[in-house]
Order: sequence, then structure tokens, then C-alpha cells
Amino acid sequence: MNQSIALPFLVVLLAGCSSMSNSTGSKSSMSSFSQTSLPAAVQVPAGNKVTMETVGVGEITYQCREKQGAAGTYEWTFVGPKAALNSRAGSRVGSYYGPPATWESMDGSKLTGTQVAVAPAEAGSIPYQLVKANPAMGQGAMNGVTYIQRVATRGGVAPAMPCSATTAGRNEVVKYQADYVFWSGM
Repeated sequence: MNQSIALPFLVVLLAGCSSMSNSTGSKSSMSSFSQTSLPAAVQVPAGNKVTMETVGVGEITYQCREKQGAAGTYEWTFVGPKAALNSRAGSRVGSYYGPPATWESMDGSKLTGTQVAVAPAEAGSIPYQLVKANPAMGQGAMNGVTYIQRVATRGGVAPAMPCSATTAGRNEVVKYQADYVFWSGM
């Protein structure tokens, strides 16, 4: 192979290797997730490291309900998510569902968490989110997780169709995708 072809080929080969995930969804040690382009509100505090990156693909259910404290006014209210968590390579590594918001690994370990912050994403997408993880249940991939970030969101916002007394109680399911990045203390 001549040198003018070999160098670009090597760069592409190394770039491909740096984004490979293992079967648990963890990134290889050649690369790590960077949160520098994220809003400060959803950045994970120093002293934590990425332990797993997943792509959540699923749906969010909303229900048309009367607004609390505003009789006669209706809105689409978040009911809950249901998504497959996949590794960067595309294999299923777990699921995300709720309420309460629960991330579960295929190994049976799971955790819930408390929302710390949200930040706007692009129009038509659910916001970025930072969640403080509760201690994991069961042994496995979720043990030691301290934070979960929801980033790279696409879709998932409440329906644009009208919500009124005539549609009260109606459920609508909206498709979405988001990256869920799991962090643990160093």
C-alpha cells in the first residue's frame, strides 16, 4: 500500500476502533464521552467517569388531562417511557421504563434516580437531563452508577394535537431516541 493511501486508511481504522463498544454497552478504553458541548446544568460533576453508553430507542406515552389548579384547561401530561437500551454497536443491553424512571440491564441489575436538572435540546426533542442514581438493585452493570445523562435526544415531545374536555383521558404514544450515558465515581 503506498503511503498516500495508507495514512488516511489508518486514521479511518483507528477512528472506527475508538468508537467500538463491548457487549455491555461500555466504550472501549480508546475513547471516552465528552460532555464539554453540553449545557452546564446537565454536566456530571468532576470525580465521575463514564462506565456505559447506550442508545435508547422507544416511545413516551402522554395523556390528555385537566391541568392541576386550572379547571377547564387541558394539557398533554407525561405518563411514562418504554425504550430498549442498545450498545453503540446496536445490540440490546437493557431497557428503560417507568414510572418510576427505571434503567435495567439485561443482567438483571437495575436502578432508579432523581432528576437533578434539564436543559433544552433542539426544537421538537425532549430536553437533555441529568439524573442522580439511587443505589442499584441486584448485581451487575448498574452497580456503582452515580449519574445518568440523557443527551442527543430526538423526538419525544408531547403531541401537537389539541387536548380538551372532549379528548380527556386519551393516550398518545410518541416515538423518541436518546443517548443514556451512565457514570460512576472514580
